Amino acid sequence: MSLPVPGSAGDALGVLSRFRVEFYECLYARADALFELTDAVLCKDGPVQTLVDLSLEAEHRRGHGALYQALNAGWAEPARLRSLLASLPVPRAVDGRIVLAVDVSTWLRPDAETSPDRLFCHVYGRGRSKDQFIPGWPYSFVAVLESGRTSWCRLLDALRLGPADDAAAVTAAQLRDVIERIIAAGHWSEGAPELLIVADAGYDLARLAHLLADLPVEVCGRLRSDRVMARDPAPHNVRPRSGRPRMHGAPFALAKPTTWGDPHTETLTDTTRYGTATAQAWDRLHPRLTRRSAWITDQNTELPVLHGLVIRLTVEHLPGGRDPDPVWLWSSRPGADPSHVDQLWRSYLRRFDLEHTFRLMKQTLGWTVPKLRDPTSADLWTTLIIAAHTQLWLARPAAQDLRRPWERPLPSNKLTPARVRRGFRNIRAKTARPAAAPKPSRPGPGRPRGSSNHARVPRHTPGKTVKRAETLDQHYGRRP
Repeated sequence: MSLPVPGSAGDALGVLSRFRVEFYECLYARADALFELTDAVLCKDGPVQTLVDLSLEAEHRRGHGALYQALNAGWAEPARLRSLLASLPVPRAVDGRIVLAVDVSTWLRPDAETSPDRLFCHVYGRGRSKDQFIPGWPYSFVAVLESGRTSWCRLLDALRLGPADDAAAVTAAQLRDVIERIIAAGHWSEGAPELLIVADAGYDLARLAHLLADLPVEVCGRLRSDRVMARDPAPHNVRPRSGRPRMHGAPFALAKPTTWGDPHTETLTDTTRYGTATAQAWDRLHPRLTRRSAWITDQNTELPVLHGLVIRLTVEHLPGGRDPDPVWLWSSRPGADPSHVDQLWRSYLRRFDLEHTFRLMKQTLGWTVPKLRDPTSADLWTTLIIAAHTQLWLARPAAQDLRRPWERPLPSNKLTPARVRRGFRNIRAKTARPAAAPKPSRPGPGRPRGSSNHARVPRHTPGKTVKRAETLDQHYGRRP
């Protein structure tokens, strides 16, 4: 059952208090220390720069030893916490549709040779040929986007990708769990618009749409500018031929305008930052799938033909005087309705709000600050950061604008997450605090003086541990 939508400041405090109590009940081991650690992240003045500094905050009534013990030996029940996050109010688009964004953010650990399950994470650099692959832990996040220009979104789930995981299959399973929890919480019912999933060009959109075809969702994402789509083949009575019927028709190369033809629909929209935005849409185009990589299935199974909608978005200018490049989008639901096309490209642009959340988590909340060795402890710390961000989202109606002298005043409904965090210490005093007071204790004896630790910690090599077959003969077990 979902929690009510907070309207006034009093309602927001009530929903926030209920979430804090239920979040505390999701902490099964070291609950008091983990709960106070989350409050210390929210109430610290300024960004979190070191983990041990959080033990000096008034909200954290335990010592620094309890802080590290909580992260190393604590446990939060994941299924119950995810259900709690799904039961909270869900923001919607202008037309009442729920828009989900999925993206990967990396926790770089280049020098942690003793940390297992590290992968080579792609990091963008400044300028051409500056991209790097640095060892770290990639996390897949799913969030609900809001409408309008904002830096807010509602985080619903985070999952660490392991060395043996197939990114597309794991992401599809993660999205399936999130959507099922949203439906179970009563946020979607029969007859309502389908949920929209937006993703970047790094995802296999066709495979995501194929794996989630039985759910009421539509997948939309960006295409690389060198992709080639295909039209439906001509009917047999128009072009008779013998043999097997063709699956693909004329090509649609995104980089060759001569293959486009006339669009099915074209819309012009005046924007405040980019000038006139032109969206051209071509209906019933599908990618040409081959039996390689993720599409290596049973050799007797036909590859699906996934019809969709291709959109070309162009604008007059970009902020800063940069030359704009066209953006190509693909949607898994054909139908070139002008209002549908307009909603798709607007929802995709709202996907960049998730980037603001990643920056807040890393630079302000200190998500990647701790130098944790065990990835299980990293998962627990990520859970605490998501719970902290959720409390900021719930505290918005009750927050006051504690701005710096050089900052412009903002109305209460336009406060950024960093400004809401400045006054969370005052909000916390009006909410439930279920953590118990610490009991007096004495530190342990520790290692005897003069002795050293002779146990060598094992080293781990980053990278994938599962390799696919190089040829179809190897995959199907046939002799070359």
